[in-house]
Amino acid sequence: MRLLITRRMPDAVIAAARARFDVTLRDVESDVLTPDDLRAALRDFDVVMPTLGDRFTAQVFADVPSPRCRLLANFGVGFNHIDVAAAATAGVAVTNTPGAVTDATADIALSLILMTARRLGEGERILRAGQWQGWGPTQMLGHHVSGKTVGIIGMGRIGKAIARRCHLGFGMEVIFHNRSAVTDPGVPASQVPLAQAMGADFVVVAVPGGAATHHLIGAQAFAAMKPTGIFVNIARGDVVDETALIAALQAGRIAGAGLDVYEFEPQVPFALMAMQNVTLLPHLGTACLEVRQAMGLMAVNNLIAHLDGTPLPNRVN
Repeated sequence: MRLLITRRMPDAVIAAARARFDVTLRDVESDVLTPDDLRAALRDFDVVMPTLGDRFTAQVFADVPSPRCRLLANFGVGFNHIDVAAAATAGVAVTNTPGAVTDATADIALSLILMTARRLGEGERILRAGQWQGWGPTQMLGHHVSGKTVGIIGMGRIGKAIARRCHLGFGMEVIFHNRSAVTDPGVPASQVPLAQAMGADFVVVAVPGGAATHHLIGAQAFAAMKPTGIFVNIARGDVVDETALIAALQAGRIAGAGLDVYEFEPQVPFALMAMQNVTLLPHLGTACLEVRQAMGLMAVNNLIAHLDGTPLPNRVN
C-alpha cells in the first residue's frame, strides 16, 4: 500500500511505517498540505497519515468523489481539521491517537498556570534584556497558585489529568464544566454551569475542537471571569473567540492569559504579543520525543490494522 506521511516524524515512526508500507514522506516541519496536495493525497495514495492543519474539508472530498485513499490515520488526538462525516460518505475511515498526549498536554496547562500567575516569562525577558536591578520586596509580585480554585472546561482524559495535578499537587479546589455528566472526575470536584466554572481563580480550557465548541469561550464567558482570574487554553485555538479575549485583557476585565494554541495559528495577534500579562507558547502541548513517538506509532498501528483487515483500534467515524 502507498502511504503518504504529511509531516516530518520521529525516526522510529518512519521506520515502523516503512517496514509495512511504500512510504512517501513530506520531509517538512510545519508546511501543511495545500488544497491541491489534499486532493492528490486522496487520489494517489491508499492511506494517509495527516496531522494538524491538513484540512480535509467536505469540499476536498467532494472534489475527489471516488478516492483511492481508504484511511486517514490522523497523527494527534484532535481531528477537527478533518470533516469526518464527509470522509465517511466517501468511504474513508478516520482514526486518531488518544491517550498518548494526555500527560504532556496536562503538564503544559500547569506550566501556563504557573508562568502566567508568577510572571515567569516577563521576569525572564527582563533578565535577558539586562534590566534586572536585583531582588526587592515588591518586585514582580504575582498570584499565588496553591489553594486557589481551578475551573476546567472539558473533563475528558486531559481535563482529568489537569484536575489531578491541580488538586494533588497544589491543593486546589476543582470545579468543572462538561457537556455530559461526569460521574468520576478522579479527584474531589464539582460539575457546574459554564459561567460558574469561568468564575474560578484559574480557568483552563480542555475541550476538543470542532463545530460544537467553536467560540465556546467568547465575550459572555469572559464576562463571568473575576478581575483577578487567569485564563489558559491548551485545547484548540478556535474554541476561543480571540477578539473577545483580547478585549477582556485590554480592558483589565481579567488578570492574564496563558496560551498554547491560537485561533488562526501560526498567526498570533500583535495585541497578544504586546501584553506582558500573557504567556505565549508555540503549540508545545505534546512536544516531547516520547509522546510524539508514541503518537506516531499509534497512528502506524491504525494503518497496519487497515492493511491486515482487522478492526481499527482508534476509529472516530
